[in-house]
Amino acid sequence: MGSATKDTPILREGATIGFDLDMTLVDSAAGIIASVQHVCTQFGVDADADEIGATIGLPLDLVFPRWLPDQPYDVLLAAYREHYAEHGVPLSLAMPGAADVLAAVRESGSRIVVVTAKHGPIAEHVLEVAGLRVDVVVGEAFAEQKATVLQQHDARVYVGDHPGDMRAARLAQARAIGVTTGPSTLDQLVEAGAHEVHPSLTALTPLSHFA
Repeated sequence: MGSATKDTPILREGATIGFDLDMTLVDSAAGIIASVQHVCTQFGVDADADEIGATIGLPLDLVFPRWLPDQPYDVLLAAYREHYAEHGVPLSLAMPGAADVLAAVRESGSRIVVVTAKHGPIAEHVLEVAGLRVDVVVGEAFAEQKATVLQQHDARVYVGDHPGDMRAARLAQARAIGVTTGPSTLDQLVEAGAHEVHPSLTALTPLSHFA
């Protein structure tokens, strides 16, 4: 999809550009899947890897009830975070084009805010492992909650892989840019309000999409 017409430049000195984390900037699928499976196994449930992968990007309180509806969420969350911190985070890899687009945004004089459903300190660790540097990380926000954060930081753009990301950008009156590097399809992102959708972050450098 091509860019829609924009009345004013988005990328400018001091502007803020927002990014989602999981499956947008970072390929975290292997670690997330392994950690969800680990927790499910502890309770005698065999969770399918592909089915878990389709939930990446959702808050965990919407994920675990699919397999463990009768278990206390705080217990599941603690077990997940313990396993993910030790075994999942080290599997984090930067998505193709992530380092380049972040470097280009920074060189333009703009700020980078990552808004994610992931726990903030864990998100910061994931970025460190993936070798990606950003200015601000805000965790434990999804969909409409992300919109509030984007407004607080006056973000002009939000880049993500999930329909919730597109809704958040629209609500925050930011440009919604989708990438199909996660479980969501182009049609799903467009239906959720994406102004444009690309197969990967590599399409965003040079930064003509933010101009």
